[in-house]
Amino acid sequence: MTAIIHPDAGADRVAAQARHSVKKRVHGLSDRSIAWLFVAPTIALLLAINIFPLVWMIRLSFTNLNLSMSYLPLKFVGLDNYSDILSDDDLWIRLQTTAQFVICSVALQVVIGFGLALLINRQFRSHSFWTTIILLPMMLSPAVVGNFWTLLFQPQIGPFNYVVGLFTGIPPSSFSMTGEVALAPWTIVLVDTWMWAPYVMLICLAGLRSIPDYIYEAAEVDRASAWRQFWSITLPMVMPFLMLAVLFRAIENFKMFDMVNLLTSGGPGSTTELVSITLKRAAFEKWRTGYSSALAIILFVTVFGAANIYVKVLNRVKQR
Repeated sequence: MTAIIHPDAGADRVAAQARHSVKKRVHGLSDRSIAWLFVAPTIALLLAINIFPLVWMIRLSFTNLNLSMSYLPLKFVGLDNYSDILSDDDLWIRLQTTAQFVICSVALQVVIGFGLALLINRQFRSHSFWTTIILLPMMLSPAVVGNFWTLLFQPQIGPFNYVVGLFTGIPPSSFSMTGEVALAPWTIVLVDTWMWAPYVMLICLAGLRSIPDYIYEAAEVDRASAWRQFWSITLPMVMPFLMLAVLFRAIENFKMFDMVNLLTSGGPGSTTELVSITLKRAAFEKWRTGYSSALAIILFVTVFGAANIYVKVLNRVKQR
């Protein structure tokens, strides 16, 4: 009697053998090998996106590459670009402007953010609604914020000058927040604080919520005043969170570009020209690719070194 063989039986047998072979090979791998098998694509992607451009930029920083004169042969110039940058008095002024912006904006954000966190932590009626309202600025794009405040600061049609004039009696059209040397630096500080103080509030609020209630209860038993509780309990226990917020915001503000570029474009003159705007002009207006690569490396090393020192201090504070 002739047996009838189903046409799919051969395919099923081959598939079963293949699954068995793959399963056997996988079982032959160690846990470490399997882990590397899954992590390898991510590492390759990071190398392609981050490490390779960094290495290429380091290479370009030792050359005289200028894209506006690409017909010239590429020449190795050693440390000439770095020497030109470190001996440029105008660049040191830009670094000083950036440092002033970072210090003023971060200080205001920490004070306002911590104050808002103390208020929200009281969990008063409708505190969830007000928390959402406060967080709205940080959800916006810096480009949107820059255009939005540019319209608000317009002397003729912007409401900001009219509000200032209402309280001070100064004619609204007599001053420009983005066009005067004395006011422009505070303009970018004000806008950046409005946008990112809620971010600091979130970090501080997480720190306040992490303090156990029994510590305050013990302080009340000892008849400690609210002021004494703040200085002896609240502030010391929230300090690591405050320092973490300072670290995040200082790094972000040091490389601030888009919002300032939309608000003032570094003006009036060069009053608000941060070092990131100087880098952009060297790279994409003057097309000095070798010079701008060296400047980017110097800024990277500066931020990386300062952040490492700050993290060590932060770890010591956490261990207390």
